[in-house]
Amino acid sequence: MAKEKVPSVQTLDKPEDLQTLLRQDRGDDCLSCRLVGSGAFLGLAGYTYWSGHTQLQQQEARILASKSMFGMRSRRFGITGISLGLAWLGLWRFIK
Repeated sequence: MAKEKVPSVQTLDKPEDLQTLLRQDRGDDCLSCRLVGSGAFLGLAGYTYWSGHTQLQQQEARILASKSMFGMRSRRFGITGISLGLAWLGLWRFIK
């Protein structure tokens, strides 16, 4: 029987390098998985942008008549921001 090597107390007390642990933890990701994942985020970003602005155009008269604190500009900015965030996630998913 082979004798197992028992680590010393000094090696166990030493903290492990975070970058090394993250590199080991990263799973293997195939190109098709990255394409599908990033495509889903990019498609969702496009749909959110298109659908959100279409609904805003349809509801513009009611929104303006309600004299809400949030006007059309802030609502458009919100929809565009959400779409940009989803698009960024899609690009990040493809790269990482």
